[in-house]
Amino acid sequence: MYVIYHQYDWNTWLPLAEFAYNNSDHSSTKQSLFFTVYGREPHFDSVRITQDTPAGKLSTKIQSVQKDVKRELEVAINRFKRYADKKRASTPVFNPGDMVWLSSKDIKSTIPTKKLSERWLGTFPILKKVRTHPYHLKLPSQWKSIHPVFHISLLEPVCHNHGFDPPP
Repeated sequence: MYVIYHQYDWNTWLPLAEFAYNNSDHSSTKQSLFFTVYGREPHFDSVRITQDTPAGKLSTKIQSVQKDVKRELEVAINRFKRYADKKRASTPVFNPGDMVWLSSKDIKSTIPTKKLSERWLGTFPILKKVRTHPYHLKLPSQWKSIHPVFHISLLEPVCHNHGFDPPP
C-alpha cells in the first residue's frame, strides 16, 4: 500500500496497513509479528471461507493463486538479478605463467607515508589457480613472511604496450 495524491483519507486505511504489516513475514524472525506475539496467524474476515464454497473449486483457486505467485516471484528474481548483474564486472581469468600486478593495499611498506607508496607491486608470475578466486603467486625470496595466495580482487593483469619504450 502507498499514499500518493489522495491523502485525505489515510486514517481510514491505517488499520489495514497495520494489519498487513503485522501479518507479513519479517526477514529477521521468518514469521509474522502477529504469530510472534499470539502464537497463531490472524483471521481476516474478508478471506474466510464460506460453507457453500465447494472444496474442488476452492482447491482449484488455491492452486491457481499459488501458480501465479510462483510465476511473479520468478519474474521478480530475474529482475533483481538483472539489476544486480549490471553493477558487477566480470572477473578476469588468469592462467599459470600470466604476469600480474599485486595491490599493496594489505602489505606493509617501509615508506613512512602510505599515500606516497606504490599502489601496485610486481610484476609476479601466477603459479596456479587455487580455487575460483584465489591465485598462488611466485613472490621474491625476501617476502618469506607474506603468504603467496591472493584474492583476484588484489591482482591486475600486466598489459604489454608493444612499441612503447619505458623512460631511461
